[in-house]
Amino acid sequence: MKIEDQNLKDILLKGNYVTPENIIKAETFAKKNEISLREALVKDGIIAKNILGQAIAEFLHTPYADLSTNQPPKEQILKIPQVIAEKYRAVFFREDNKDVVIATDNPEHNDVISQVQSVFPGKKITLAYSLPEDVEEAFINYRQNLETRFIKIIKEQKQVAPGIIEEILEDALAYHASDIHFEPMEKDVNVRFRIDGVLWEMGKIPKDYYGNILNRIKVQAHLRIDEHFSAQDGAIRYIRQNKAIDLRISIVPTLDGEKIAIRILAEYVRGFTLADLGLSDADQKLVLNSAHRPFGMILVTGPTGSGKTTTLYSLIKILNRPEVHIMTIEDPVEYKILGINQIQVNRQTDLTFSKGLPSILRQDPDVILVGEIRGPDTATIAVNAALTGHLLLSTFHANNAATTIPRLIDMGVEPFLIASTLELIIAQRLVRKICENCRLSVSFEEEQLKKIVPNVNNYFQKFPATLYRGKGCDLCAGTGYKGRTAIFEFIPATKEIQDLILQEPSSKQIIEISRRQGNHSLFADGLEKAKQGVTSLEELLRVASPYD
Repeated sequence: MKIEDQNLKDILLKGNYVTPENIIKAETFAKKNEISLREALVKDGIIAKNILGQAIAEFLHTPYADLSTNQPPKEQILKIPQVIAEKYRAVFFREDNKDVVIATDNPEHNDVISQVQSVFPGKKITLAYSLPEDVEEAFINYRQNLETRFIKIIKEQKQVAPGIIEEILEDALAYHASDIHFEPMEKDVNVRFRIDGVLWEMGKIPKDYYGNILNRIKVQAHLRIDEHFSAQDGAIRYIRQNKAIDLRISIVPTLDGEKIAIRILAEYVRGFTLADLGLSDADQKLVLNSAHRPFGMILVTGPTGSGKTTTLYSLIKILNRPEVHIMTIEDPVEYKILGINQIQVNRQTDLTFSKGLPSILRQDPDVILVGEIRGPDTATIAVNAALTGHLLLSTFHANNAATTIPRLIDMGVEPFLIASTLELIIAQRLVRKICENCRLSVSFEEEQLKKIVPNVNNYFQKFPATLYRGKGCDLCAGTGYKGRTAIFEFIPATKEIQDLILQEPSSKQIIEISRRQGNHSLFADGLEKAKQGVTSLEELLRVASPYD
């Protein structure tokens, strides 16, 4: 049952869950980010997801089943046959000696109870409302492993290549994978997904069928099918349930054949807010103050895949107003944003960062986003753009925030130009979030933490200290983690930092002043999230060092 926007507004206003002002704010957010009103209400922090579900359940006169945090084990969900579950949108939720509770996003469907009754004879069936996305998430439990489905497609001998590609893409989206890898080996092709930053082996394709799969992907990405010894890059727009999902394709030759890597540019990133990224209230204020300056430079640093572009896009969306002219030059353009002029780097026509940036300056922009500062030419032009009355946002490869300044100087940018234009340096890393369904607390004694965390008393006031980890469950595939968030380090360009830049400082000198001014390290920010139960100490140590 689909709840239309107008019905949803009436439900929430009549139940005093939101105010008319909240609705106006959410509608503006929804239009700007091209998402539904329901998504906007949650993403903009106006109403919690579970409260929204409870409000709709109350309107439908049914209980609420929160499948997102209380999903039953796989063996329980599978008690309802897949045909019945998917046709009637029914998910097993809870059972006792007399009663069975079934979660559904369509509790008004007349046949749900009668169909499920045959599975649980002699028991009373109660329906409870659950949000549509949570019902879809539960249906993942019915999916057979990819290899089993590959064998079935090959046996049927009907559209083998399209069928295998379709199954892989559907699984990748269901598991929220960020990347798909096709890795040719001697006898078969290994398929792996990157989920929450970690690669998982999902199945193998017999090599005899890989040529057709490779050619189909090349054709859809507008690449040459007769080229087998050069790297090629392309893009595919994949339509799923009337929604467009952009796929970035990279093909490179290896000893055993051409390897394909597909980056999935998920639609949900368009609705990201600064809070979604993992920024605390104080850090959000710091970033927004810098972003609302009329000119200057904000740089985001971190390794590949650390979420730098997502952070910049979140800032761009905040600045995106009718009276502000925003232009970007990117390689590639990852997400199209309504109201922003975005340029794709094209080396075949010599449209590079260093060649395209001067042209952008002649277009009278207020805000410029440069996908990446890669060399001395781009760095010099970017700094001069910030100096001449533009707000410039860009990413930069550096190990931490403090290393950014010495690296810019090494590129030949004059220290006085950096001091005059730099507003804020952001360093970030992605950490996996503990699965909320199986999170449990763990006590650490002072002596245990001393072996891991130097100056432990600076971080913990009392012992034993409580941290958290995931036990592992069906909802997180036994990993203990589900989803990712970012940890941050900031160096704002204070007067003291500006004076230090003129002296061509080392990164160590910059860190010392930054800490003295109260700015936290990546590890310190991560440890706060570990204390709150967002991530684990083990996961934090995987991406950040306590010695930085």
